[in-house]
Amino acid sequence: MPYTEQQVIETIPIVRPVLEQIAHKWSILILTFLCEEPKRFNALRRRLDGITQKALTETLRRLERNGLVERHVATASPIAVVYSITPLGRTLQAPFLALYDWALDHQCDLSEAQRRFDAGEPSGGPALASDPRWASDAQR
Repeated sequence: MPYTEQQVIETIPIVRPVLEQIAHKWSILILTFLCEEPKRFNALRRRLDGITQKALTETLRRLERNGLVERHVATASPIAVVYSITPLGRTLQAPFLALYDWALDHQCDLSEAQRRFDAGEPSGGPALASDPRWASDAQR
């Protein structure tokens, strides 16, 4: 559903805190992995190359606090902590998969845009190049 700029501005106080929680650096990946099946803490840590134990713990606590993840302590030997997605968390599966698909589809476009930017080449195509609001100081 398209929103006007005014509608977006009016809803920022409501939407911003929510987006900050679900779009956090590790949240999307954690929730995507948990949509497949419940996972132990260490299994998540192994799958998320580069995440620290502290960052994983903090992210899981935040997701649990927001009702997106449930934490279960398995008392069987060995004792383990297992995380699973909640029904509310599962509602994010389709938007996350769409975002994941977009990232796969446009990774080359992003790399090319970064290359052009780093090389100091113009970007954005002819529409932006001819718009004086987007002209560089040297072009004005």
